[in-house]
Amino acid sequence: MKLVSFLGPDGPSVGVLRDEQRVIDLCAGDADLPRDMVALLRGGDENMARARTGNERANVVRDLGAIQIQAPILRPGKFLAIGLNYAEHARETGRKPPEFPTVFCKQATSVNRPGGAILLPPESDQVDYEGELALVIGRKCRRVRRADAQGVIAGYTIVNDVTVRDWQARSPTFTLGKGWDTHAPMGPALVTADEVGDPCTLRLRTFVNGELRQDASTADLIFDVYTLVEIVSTAFTLEPGDVISTGTPSGVGFAMQPQRFLRPGDVVRIEIDRLGVLENPVEQERTPG
Repeated sequence: MKLVSFLGPDGPSVGVLRDEQRVIDLCAGDADLPRDMVALLRGGDENMARARTGNERANVVRDLGAIQIQAPILRPGKFLAIGLNYAEHARETGRKPPEFPTVFCKQATSVNRPGGAILLPPESDQVDYEGELALVIGRKCRRVRRADAQGVIAGYTIVNDVTVRDWQARSPTFTLGKGWDTHAPMGPALVTADEVGDPCTLRLRTFVNGELRQDASTADLIFDVYTLVEIVSTAFTLEPGDVISTGTPSGVGFAMQPQRFLRPGDVVRIEIDRLGVLENPVEQERTPG
């Protein structure tokens, strides 16, 4: 299923993206289903079975033009991201490919919806795009072996790990450059793991104003999704709705000669096989006064 969070006539809801024009409103068809994706995931197999039943029955269908698609996970409990996880990207930034994952945090308040504006803050003119595959945890877990990692992943989505490069460089943890408001567009859907199949064979492409900037396969990840779950869950408990964004391939604006950062009026489009398209415009942030 392609699960989506959206705002409809009855407020927040969870549905299934049926096609480019329609969403099945699961909560309108089953009043006992949670209207929040994280709560839906916390309900485990029972909620997912009810969601599948609702998808098959398709009792209430919404036109996409009449609703607003939100990020599938509106406020992740943990929003982790991986740096330098494609060898070519590491090299284009002048670094060696890491021997252990470079893990940092994005802020929950940075989450942005598909179509939501990426805001350029007045404090920087070095805002960059990073198209990424992200996984979403479906079960509370700790110390998961790589061989068992597939069983704790609810599904996958697209993330644009927008980065304020000069602020990123001010801290060795990357945190200050990674968590600005609106700087984590996510979506359009949480595609369940069974529908995605092998997450290590997906083509990822990023376009800026129609120009192809990034083109890679998740087969090129240094640390694949299952290895990341094993390593991260060793350190701390993962819970339903936690997001791990797996890193970006080469082709970022920071590494170009000359550098090409985002400007007002740009449109960033990220496509990943079987996950869909995440597209966001870029605007200058308006500050009081």
